[in-house]
Amino acid sequence: MTEAAATAPSFVSGTSTAPLLYRTVDGVLRAAVDGGPDRLALVVPQQSLRYSYREFDAAVERVARGLIGCGLDPGDRIGIWAPNCAEWVLTMFAAARAGLILVNINPAYRTSELEYALRLVGCRALVFSAAFKGSDYLAMLRELIPELGHAAHGRLVSERFPELRLLVRIGSGEAPACLSFADLEAAGHERAAGAIGALAPTLDPDQPYNIQFTSGTTGLPKGATLTHFNIVNNGFFVGEAMRLADTDRVCIPVPLYHCFGMVLGVLAAMTHGAASVFPGEAFEPLATLETVQRERCTALHGVPTMFIAELEHPRFRDFDLSSLRTGIMAGSPCPIAVMRRVVDEMHLPEVTICYGMTETSPVSFQSSCDDPLERRVGTVGRIHPHVQVKIVDGDGRVTPRGTSGELLTRGYSVMRGYWAEPERSRDAIDAGGWMHTGDLAVIDEQGYCNIVGRVKDMIIRGGENISPREIEEFLYRHPAVLDVAVVGVPDHKYGEAVCACIRLREGASADEEQIREFCRGQIAHYKVPRYVRFVDSFPMTVTGKVQKYLIREHVRAELKLSDEAHA
Repeated sequence: MTEAAATAPSFVSGTSTAPLLYRTVDGVLRAAVDGGPDRLALVVPQQSLRYSYREFDAAVERVARGLIGCGLDPGDRIGIWAPNCAEWVLTMFAAARAGLILVNINPAYRTSELEYALRLVGCRALVFSAAFKGSDYLAMLRELIPELGHAAHGRLVSERFPELRLLVRIGSGEAPACLSFADLEAAGHERAAGAIGALAPTLDPDQPYNIQFTSGTTGLPKGATLTHFNIVNNGFFVGEAMRLADTDRVCIPVPLYHCFGMVLGVLAAMTHGAASVFPGEAFEPLATLETVQRERCTALHGVPTMFIAELEHPRFRDFDLSSLRTGIMAGSPCPIAVMRRVVDEMHLPEVTICYGMTETSPVSFQSSCDDPLERRVGTVGRIHPHVQVKIVDGDGRVTPRGTSGELLTRGYSVMRGYWAEPERSRDAIDAGGWMHTGDLAVIDEQGYCNIVGRVKDMIIRGGENISPREIEEFLYRHPAVLDVAVVGVPDHKYGEAVCACIRLREGASADEEQIREFCRGQIAHYKVPRYVRFVDSFPMTVTGKVQKYLIREHVRAELKLSDEAHA
């Protein structure tokens, strides 16, 4: 390393000959229609649906008119609580066309989490599936909204959710007070068509468009508020790094409620006139392999555990994956042996690695199609176009290249803030516009970034960010629990698993299964502790803070878990 390189600061700024797009999400669709109305836009095999861009645009128009016809106004929040399906994508673009703010709700959410999300953002409408993977969404809504039993069809009034007026059910069957999705499409009329036409020129790419919930590092989920400008450009430049073109077909087995599916999948594809292909409601390796072969997909997304599941499927060798070229692997580090198999056996020589967070739309770093495998495995690539990143020490000073510190990012991709939480927003984004990620990182002399840890105690399980404090606050409701500390411990499959260490009240008793059963159906399945340990005390600092790193070390030793489980 030269003397100049040794003293270079850990600051990188992405450049590009491609300018930022000043376009709404609806503008992306309209441009794709103009560019090739008969090209394939969306394929959803489990629903036997195939849309050209012309057909998809017409369906979006019907849904947007229905939303206006049902009384929704620009700026109203519309929640979507469903697995991957055509209605999810239609709602995504119809909300943009109608000037609404789309609220992504995790399909794994249970009653307490759903209530918190709806109340925080004041949802006016909710589009939901009746059931998914053993979750009875309709039953949960009836529990939260007793008025459902006697409300007029399509006219809800709820004491607990005063702003919620419209429930739209995806799928067949009737539900009191709920419109079907077909009813919604039919609700638009000529007045609604005129309203859509008048609204179009008033829509602004800088307006908030999407609220995505992130657990962050402390407390209850926060609603990261993203603009059209945020996610349209992030999707575009992700697609640029993948070298997407209008001939590509992107297989998207990752969830739409997350930026991975919605931005890195749908918007990356549509900003390049490519097709989005959804192999199922949720990830299933066989369905993904079948879909790639049948649809001749050219790109495939997933977290490392998904790629491993596909490679290890007993029928893997039965499928012709030679159409594949590129894709994205993100969520957690990938062992180089797995990456080699993905490149060689899945025909993905140009697979890329991404790093980011919901609050930054999400991608800040991405490897290129030409980066050697060692770079794609050992780093998260280089800075994205039009984005700035610096690494700072505990005093806020920029570190020299090669020295770790907290990663801060700034630019078009940084969210507007956390919905209705100005104090938490100020904690995350400083006066200079820098988003504090909480991640520890190193930037080398070539500008490649390596994530080396976390400043705070976030648990990352299979790509899901889990706030220990959120689980702790829920477990405090258990009558036998006096005190609790939740930590992440190594897990071979998911990278990390949730472990709850509990002090019981004097005279109270509980076992591991009782604690887990208390959580089931109340918090998302991935937050339910895999391990439960009962302790008499916690290691504390002199100022009374629990020393979680000592708890993690003790649990790792007790359960004979190794950090190699992350590999």
